[in-house]
Amino acid sequence: MNGVPMNDAPHLLAEDRPDFERLLDEALRDDTVLTVLRAPGAPTTDRLRDRALHDADTAAAPAATEYEHYLRLRENLRSTPPPDGPVGPSGEATAPGLLAQLSSSDGGAGLLPVLTVLTPILAWAAALVLLLLGYGLRAADPDLALGRSLLTAGWLALATGVAAMAVGIVGLILTALRDGSAAPVPAGADPDLAAELADARRDWQRALRERALPSYLAAAARAGGPDGAPGGNGLTSRALTGPDDV
Repeated sequence: MNGVPMNDAPHLLAEDRPDFERLLDEALRDDTVLTVLRAPGAPTTDRLRDRALHDADTAAAPAATEYEHYLRLRENLRSTPPPDGPVGPSGEATAPGLLAQLSSSDGGAGLLPVLTVLTPILAWAAALVLLLLGYGLRAADPDLALGRSLLTAGWLALATGVAAMAVGIVGLILTALRDGSAAPVPAGADPDLAAELADARRDWQRALRERALPSYLAAAARAGGPDGAPGGNGLTSRALTGPDDV
């Protein structure tokens, strides 16, 4: 195994369960697991997933060494007091940049996402007013220059709203991808420690993806059993770890 007995494996913390569930869903789409699931008497994919979530500590046990290292680094990072502000090359605190000012002080969304949401709404509201006025004036006097100007401004406002919405959607997607791949790091943390933490998180995820989850899911699928009851039906730690890990 990895030098950590299954009984001594660390408990999977709640904040790490989203990573575990995401990797579990990936593992359930693996060809090897799908082949085992097609065998007679094998549980369904949903039942196998429920069993793995119920036995998360057991399923993640082969990656215990990497997980302990990740937990230790994360605790060290959280216990290290951050600097009072961004530090420049001379070691003195510098003023935060524009993006930092647009973010909330507690690491929340801040003003920038709010503007991303409000800009399309305000642009479309302005477009509606301008287009109504423009078409009204053109109906009263087709040659009136003000009507044509209002229509032009209204269509520009409408296009601005569409563009702002597209930018907002792209930003949300990029943020989701970034948050899904980056380790949770306190604001103002040491960059070197943060990079080491990110590496440790990737190592743990790799161990789950390549070593822990495939073997667990294959053993659980072969164990089968009525209704795929979690934790039972002959699915023992020996079946999960294999003869080399005992």
